[in-house]
Amino acid sequence: QKVRWLKKEMQKHAEKSDMVVMFVDSYDVIFASGPQELLWKFSRMNHKVIFSAEGFCWPDQKLASKYPPVYTGKRYLNSGGFIGFAPQINSIVQSWKLRDDDDDQLFYTQFYLNKGLREKFNMTLDHRSRIFQNLNGAIEEVVLKFEKGRVRARNVAYDTLPVVIHGNGPTKLQLNYLGNYVPTAWTHEEGCGVCDLDLLDIGQLTDEELPLVQVGVFIEQPTPFLPEFLQRLATLNYPLTRLQLFIHNNVVYHEQHIQQFWQQFHTQFREVRLVGPEENLQHGAARAMAVDKCRQDPACDYYFSIDSDVALVNPNTLGILIEENKPVIAPMLSRHGKLWSNFWGALSPEGFYARSEDYIDIVQGKRVGVWNVPYLTQVYLMKGSVLRGPLAQVNLYAQDGLDPDMVFCRTVRDQGVFMFVSNRDEFGRLVSTSNYNTSRLHPDMWQIFDNPVDWKEKYLHENYSKIFEEEGHVVEQPCPDVYWFPAFSDRMCDELVEEMENFGQWSGGKHTDERLSGGYENVPTVDIHMNQIGFEKEWLKFLREYINPVTEKLYPGYFPKGNAVMNFVVRYRPDEQPSLRPHHDSSTFTINIALNSKGTDFQGGGCRFLRYDCSVEAPRKGWSFMHPGRLTHYHEGLPTTQGTRYIMVSFVDP
Repeated sequence: QKVRWLKKEMQKHAEKSDMVVMFVDSYDVIFASGPQELLWKFSRMNHKVIFSAEGFCWPDQKLASKYPPVYTGKRYLNSGGFIGFAPQINSIVQSWKLRDDDDDQLFYTQFYLNKGLREKFNMTLDHRSRIFQNLNGAIEEVVLKFEKGRVRARNVAYDTLPVVIHGNGPTKLQLNYLGNYVPTAWTHEEGCGVCDLDLLDIGQLTDEELPLVQVGVFIEQPTPFLPEFLQRLATLNYPLTRLQLFIHNNVVYHEQHIQQFWQQFHTQFREVRLVGPEENLQHGAARAMAVDKCRQDPACDYYFSIDSDVALVNPNTLGILIEENKPVIAPMLSRHGKLWSNFWGALSPEGFYARSEDYIDIVQGKRVGVWNVPYLTQVYLMKGSVLRGPLAQVNLYAQDGLDPDMVFCRTVRDQGVFMFVSNRDEFGRLVSTSNYNTSRLHPDMWQIFDNPVDWKEKYLHENYSKIFEEEGHVVEQPCPDVYWFPAFSDRMCDELVEEMENFGQWSGGKHTDERLSGGYENVPTVDIHMNQIGFEKEWLKFLREYINPVTEKLYPGYFPKGNAVMNFVVRYRPDEQPSLRPHHDSSTFTINIALNSKGTDFQGGGCRFLRYDCSVEAPRKGWSFMHPGRLTHYHEGLPTTQGTRYIMVSFVDP
C-alpha cells in the first residue's frame, strides 16, 4: 500500500530532474536536523538514490549472500527510509506490480540486488548512517550528543550524526527515549523545549464545565499515614462534585479509616463506591472494575488511578495533569532520599526494569520536563477518549502471573499509546509500606525511619522550625538556663499517651526497679520506659534528628551525642504519685515534654528549680523543657491536684 500511494504521487514529479524526494515511515521516525544538512549530506554521497541500511537481511535471509560486499558499515537494505532525485524514484516505484499486502522491503531489495538496475539508477545504501539511522540491531551504537542548544543522536560505531532516526522493529521504546531530547525537546541550555506545546487551559472553566474525573483508589496492603492520604483526596484543588470515587480497600485494619472518611466526605463527591475486604475482590479485578466505570461512561473525561502509598501533597496535581493534555500521564514521585520512583526510564529485553541513562537526573530534578517512558505505576491520569478509543477492547490489568501494573503498561504500549511522567512540578512522594506493623495501636509512630517526612508532618509541632529562625521568637527561657520550645504535635502527645495506657504496665513508683541494670531507682516515678513498648530506637532517632540541633543552638559550644538510656513517660495522679521530690538528673541535659494540657486534663503540676526559686507551673502540651541535669538545676515535680498529668522525660548524654 505504501508503494502504491508513492507510485501515484511520484507521477506528478516524474520530470522534475532537480527535485529531491525523501521517503520515511511516519509513525516511528524522528528528524534530528533540517533540510539544509540533509541535502548537503545527500549531495556529498554522490548517488542518485540512497536507501537506509541495517544489519539484518530481511525479509528473505537467503538473499544475504547476493548483496555487494561491504567492509565498513551495515550491508543490508531497509526500506523505511530512502532519498533520491524524483525521476529515479519515480522509475523505481512505477515498476511495482504487486499487491498491497506484498512486502515493500523485498521489492526494493530485489531491485537493488539487480546489479544492472543498481548501476542504472546509481543506487547505494547509507552504510555508515550518515543520513539514516535504523535502531534495530544498533541500539548500542547510538548515544545522545548534547550540542549547544540542540541534541543529536550520534552513531559511535561510525562517528556520524544521522538526520533521520528510525525506530524499526522492536526499538520503539529507545526511539521514544531519544525523542525526549532530539533535536530540541530537551537541552541543557533551554530545558524542555516542547513542554508548553498543545497544553489544555482549564483555568477559565466554571466548576460545572470542568472535566468529569473517575478516581480509582487502591488500598492493597497496610499503608502508613492512610488518614492523611484520604484527607488529601478530599482537599484536592478540584471541585469534588466533578469527581466520582471508587475505593478498593483490601485491608481489614484500614476499614476504620475508610469509615471515618466516608462519614465526613461521601456527600461532597459526585459519587462514591466502596469495595471492602469482605468482597474478596482481587487486585487486578478491582482495577478493571474502576477503569470500566470510566470506559463505559461517555461523560467520563478522565480516569485517575492512585494507590494508597502515594503522598500527593500538591493539591493542584489533578488540574496540572489534565492541562498537560497527554493520553496517559503521571506525576513524578519518589521515596524520600531514595531513587525508588513511580516510573521506569527503560525496560530490559524481558520487559522488566532497566535504568535509563537519564533516570537519576529526572528523579533528582536535574532534568525537568515531561518524559515519554515505558512504565508507570501507583498514580496516573488517563483520557477517557483513549479508554474508549485505542484501549476500548483490551483487558488492561488481568494476565496470569503478572502484576496488574506490568499488564497495564505493556497493554498500553502494545496499542501504541504513549505514557508520560512529569517532574515540572513538585507533586509529593511515595510512602514505604515494607515495615508497617499494624499490631500496634498507633503504628504510624514507628515510621520515623521509613517515612521521615510523613512522620515529621504528623508528629512534629507545627512551629518547631521557627526555633531556628532569627525572628521566630518561639523559644522562651522561664528560668536561668531552662529553655522552653515546641516539640510534639497534639497528635503525637495523644498517641504516645494512648500507647502507654494500652501497654498498661506502669511501674509502682518504688525504689526497687528490675528494669534498671542495678535494680534500684533513687528517685522513682510511676512510668513506662520507651524500650518496654519497643520505641527506644525511634526515640533516639527523634533525639538526634530534632533535639540535638536545638541543644546546639541554645547551649553554644556543646555538641550533643544524643545518647540516652533513661527515656520514659511519667504519670502523675493525686491518688497515685502526685509529685516528685527534689533531685538531680543523671544527664548532661534533660528534656521534659508535656503530653497533655493543664486546666483541661489536670490541675496543678509543673516544675520548680530550687537554686533559682523559679517555677514553671503552666506547661504547654507538646512543648519541651530543656535544662542541665547535674549540679546546677536541682528541681522537683510540683503536685498534681486533679486529673492525670503525663510527661515524656529523657536523660540525654548521661
